Amino acid sequence: MAAAASSEEAVKAAKVLMVGAGGIGCELLKTLALSGFSDIHIIDLDTIEVSNLNRQFLFRQSHVGQSKAKVARDAVLKFRPNINITPYHANVKDSKFNVEFFKQFNVVLNGLDNLDARRHVNRLCLAAEVPLVESGTTGFLGQVTVHVKGKTECYECQPKPVPKSYPVCTITSTPSKFVHCIVWAKDLLFAKLFGDKNQDNDLNVRSNDDSSSKTDVFERNVDEDLLQYAQRIYDHVFGYNIETALANEETWKNRKKPYPVYIRDALPEDAVQRNGSSRDHKNEEHEPSAMVSLGLRNPQEIWSLADNSRVFLESLKLFFEKREKEIGNLIFDKDDQLAVEFVTAAANIRASSFGIPPHSLFEAKGIAGNIVHAVATTNAIIAGLIVIEAIKVLKGDYQNYRMTYCLEHPSRKMLLMPVDPFEPNKSCYVCSETPLVLEVNTKTTKLREVIDKVIKSKLGMNLPLVMVGATLVFEDGEGLEPDEAANYALNLEKVLAELPAPVVNDTKLTVEDFQQELKCSINIKHRDEFDEEKEPDGMVLAGWSGPVDKQVTSNGDKRSVPSSSSADDVDSTAEDISVKPGGMKRKLNEILESHENFDALQNWSDVGSSSAQVVEDDDDDVVMLDEDPKQGKKKRLQ
Repeated sequence: MAAAASSEEAVKAAKVLMVGAGGIGCELLKTLALSGFSDIHIIDLDTIEVSNLNRQFLFRQSHVGQSKAKVARDAVLKFRPNINITPYHANVKDSKFNVEFFKQFNVVLNGLDNLDARRHVNRLCLAAEVPLVESGTTGFLGQVTVHVKGKTECYECQPKPVPKSYPVCTITSTPSKFVHCIVWAKDLLFAKLFGDKNQDNDLNVRSNDDSSSKTDVFERNVDEDLLQYAQRIYDHVFGYNIETALANEETWKNRKKPYPVYIRDALPEDAVQRNGSSRDHKNEEHEPSAMVSLGLRNPQEIWSLADNSRVFLESLKLFFEKREKEIGNLIFDKDDQLAVEFVTAAANIRASSFGIPPHSLFEAKGIAGNIVHAVATTNAIIAGLIVIEAIKVLKGDYQNYRMTYCLEHPSRKMLLMPVDPFEPNKSCYVCSETPLVLEVNTKTTKLREVIDKVIKSKLGMNLPLVMVGATLVFEDGEGLEPDEAANYALNLEKVLAELPAPVVNDTKLTVEDFQQELKCSINIKHRDEFDEEKEPDGMVLAGWSGPVDKQVTSNGDKRSVPSSSSADDVDSTAEDISVKPGGMKRKLNEILESHENFDALQNWSDVGSSSAQVVEDDDDDVVMLDEDPKQGKKKRLQ
């Protein structure tokens, strides 16, 4: 009874911050309200989309386009009108959500869907000394972890999974999987036709027409008929470019040769001329759709080569007819029906050339949009576990904190696996202030490269300050005097060894982000040469382990491609993770196999990698023990 009373008192007195009002957030807010919490604050930047309605049950069709945080508040107040819910339709990284803001809360509950925001919240919680309960789900999988400064590891104590990357040479020349065709259609062809014309693109743009003065075949002539232009693009990318690739016989010695596809091979001339002529004019006022124009109704049907060719021509025409003002600024969006139709058709035509089985629009959309369909029940389970851990935190019952994993298949009749939290990682640069080591050529590398590639990209600092000894060489943020800003701008373009305080071998950099109240040291080690293929940044950061940006590799160089960066329909993604440095954590199925009383967990490693879905996101991961939970190498809380 005393314990129950203690819990009730702790809940009533608590001031809670929720970050995220999506799949987990909706369930969490409802559960908090029904559990007796009376002072809840919610931060969420997003607005409600139609695709949210199948699992975010506080929202309705009439709410589409409105703030998630505000609508969630209004929905819960209808059945708990006497509690206080404060919504913020804003980015948690906004300067107003600083350390002082976080200090007012007793606990922070995360329901985020991206790594960058998670790291930011983790650092603010550490600085404010406020406990953080982290969570994530992917399909039937999920986890809840507790992070308390000085008692448990922080969110960044362990590395996160590395997103899948594909070499450009595979994408452009030798695809072997349907996902390669999707990446080609989405990140190369769609971007070339409808996106930023100035951005780098690995598509062959030269025509086989020697009489043409054009340097880029994708440019449309002023007086060129739209159908002729669409056919020309079709023949170039699916016909001429394949023939060009076949000319390199060395490539195909041990590979099956593709065959070029020209529009005349896929569609008779009269069919090309009639394409889209039966379009439903009643649809004119709605979003343009090649499927509607062509009378194709079933998104789960696998189209023939002829149908894919018709959809390709029609969708390209509709972009120029109905959305011409957007061309040049478009980025693929899985919620853009016409874009999905174009990418599906293009990927299927390319797949047919390389002997790869075609996919339906439904399947292709899942791959192109990095979709792992969320399960509302998993979100509800995880939300309940978050509240359980939050109550333990509020009571100060740290001996009973648990990291809990939700499994897809029962093991020993259990779907939930609780594990004691780990102590802080002494080598974590975030919570233990362990110095990092940066190998870099101090004579050729500019300060800008170090800030962009290391301090901002890898260390996740938003507004960094860089000091060499007692000399301030760079500062970012508002409030700088014009002469200071100009001076720092000049320093950015200087090589390290030529800065006002030269950075050479054994120099120590102090890097700080006042917004996150994060400070770390970087010891510089001069190195003359780097392997361009293995070390494309021209520098190596040691003592840091984190995710890499989603990239496509081109001739040894890695570059970002314009695509969605995180899995959709995934609520704060949970993913499997392989053995990491030190062997401290590993896959759950390996843990279970090591217990004689546990059944091996099946299909865990298949998460996000089925033929109909590809997860390439840098969100949260499910991290697992290295040994028996009672005898693991890492120390648990006592």
